[in-house]
Amino acid sequence: MHDWHCAILGVPRGPACSARQMPQRSGLPRWLIVCATVLLASCQRAGILDPQGPIGSAQLLLLINATEIMLVVVVPVILATLGVAWWYRSSNPRAERSEELAYEGRIDFVVWSIPALVVILLGGVNWISSHQLDPREPIAANGKPLEVDVVSLDWKWLFIYPDQGIAAVNQLVIPAGTPINFRLTSATVMNSFFVPQLGSQIYTMPGMTTHLNLLADRPGEFPGISANFSGDGFADMRFTVKALPAADFDGWVVTARGSGSGLDIPGYAALAKPSEAVPPTTFRAVDPKLFERIVDQTALGPEKVGTTGAWYPPAQQAGG
Repeated sequence: MHDWHCAILGVPRGPACSARQMPQRSGLPRWLIVCATVLLASCQRAGILDPQGPIGSAQLLLLINATEIMLVVVVPVILATLGVAWWYRSSNPRAERSEELAYEGRIDFVVWSIPALVVILLGGVNWISSHQLDPREPIAANGKPLEVDVVSLDWKWLFIYPDQGIAAVNQLVIPAGTPINFRLTSATVMNSFFVPQLGSQIYTMPGMTTHLNLLADRPGEFPGISANFSGDGFADMRFTVKALPAADFDGWVVTARGSGSGLDIPGYAALAKPSEAVPPTTFRAVDPKLFERIVDQTALGPEKVGTTGAWYPPAQQAGG
């Protein structure tokens, strides 16, 4: 066609006409390779699919069991839909349909009974697992649990170690193989504490205390996030969980006690001011009743606390 066009115009067959004759290469193979690479990369185990503790492992098992139970219905329905569409295609002369409406009790029984059984089975599995995975349920392990108080601020996380007398911001250091007993609250708005690889997302609420027990099976670093939108700096409200061998954890405590500043009431008031992307920081000492005072302050409100002469941090930023 291109040769005919060049001949009609009286133009000799040159590079331009030859280039037109070359077939255009399709970009489909390249896109297939890119899509396959993305799919393979997405199959890497991470987050809740890569549990590093007993709670995370139990939650992953619950997720797998629930998925398998639902696939008992989903897969047959998909196969039946494809089978019916193939059998009743226009080119199949053996497919006969009756144009008269009729009630078929057996089909109606199957259509309703199977989903009902699936819902009952799912409800039973979730009911049992929900009680077994109660956040306050102690974790069976050797050794005394480590007590950690957690306070969500704008927009950072404060971790207080009451028995060690130290604190840290945006960095949670724990001993591997030791249960961690968390007490959590919020000094501002409601937030959510979540370490995907360890499990059990739980909310932090002002004026209230929630409890959570977690354990890291092995040493490593696990990302922690805020799972509830809380204002402008929400995207940077992240922290790192460092699970260390027991001896290394004791060494970290000694190092933290010998460096940094103390976290007293004025220091906390400065820390409570809204700030974004705060680097990890440790405090060599902390007020022993700081967590309880934060809970009391947010429960009473700045107005009532102020009239009693007690301390309270700066007013919270609107919308934060």
